[in-house]
Amino acid sequence: MSISDFKEGFAPELVRRLQSALSADHEHLFQIILDPAPEVLRALLKNRNLAVDHLLALLKRRDLPEDLLKAIYRLELTGKNRALKLALVKNPAIPGQIVLSLIPHLYLFELLNLCYLPGVTPDQKYAAERAIIKRLPEIPLGNKLTLARRGTTALLDALLKEGDPRLLEPCLSNPRLKEVSIVQFINGPQANAATISAIARHPKWKSRPNLRMAILKNRRTPAIWFTLFLPQLRTPEINTLLVSRQLSPAQKKLVAAELKRRQGR
Repeated sequence: MSISDFKEGFAPELVRRLQSALSADHEHLFQIILDPAPEVLRALLKNRNLAVDHLLALLKRRDLPEDLLKAIYRLELTGKNRALKLALVKNPAIPGQIVLSLIPHLYLFELLNLCYLPGVTPDQKYAAERAIIKRLPEIPLGNKLTLARRGTTALLDALLKEGDPRLLEPCLSNPRLKEVSIVQFINGPQANAATISAIARHPKWKSRPNLRMAILKNRRTPAIWFTLFLPQLRTPEINTLLVSRQLSPAQKKLVAAELKRRQGR
């Protein structure tokens, strides 16, 4: 590309800036990346002095047109540099199909940080979460513990479904965990006496009525929680538990005993 390609149809001042974008040295290019004209920025990509640091600075702009981002994605420099791939993914104007092609090149915690990046789009966050969840079977325990402490709601759901009791406490302490996720875990196949007890005694969750009922409806719940929770339930809730088909015979005896105690009182 030469300046003759631009002369016709452009104002003289724009022609000068286009010529500068094509021929500027390394330092001057940092000034040119601030130019508001998309034509100048596209010309800049043809400059032989263009380097990774120029593109990283350019990708911090949030006003780049989609065709320019696509052009940056196709550059040889981008194909060889992970930092540029990450910078592209972080740009909110990047097309979804490019995000999907770049996500596999990012490290685990780059993906996690992307979920919390200011201005991240829902599609970008979703793609990052899906990529992390897909990698979960191969992620070491230490990294999973970090995900449990820092992860999004979707990541916490996926971690709970793994059923590893070592992940339960950091998940329960994560402020992004939703009550419905815990109910689903209690009702799922991975819950056992130990994990149910961990939820039942957790200071943040132990007083939630919906969680207490979910705990008391699980046949794997230890008897101690019936002893502690049943006296705090309303009589209609006791009756509901008594006719539940989910409870074991021993659990139903505890419920019947509580109901009898109330009737005698």
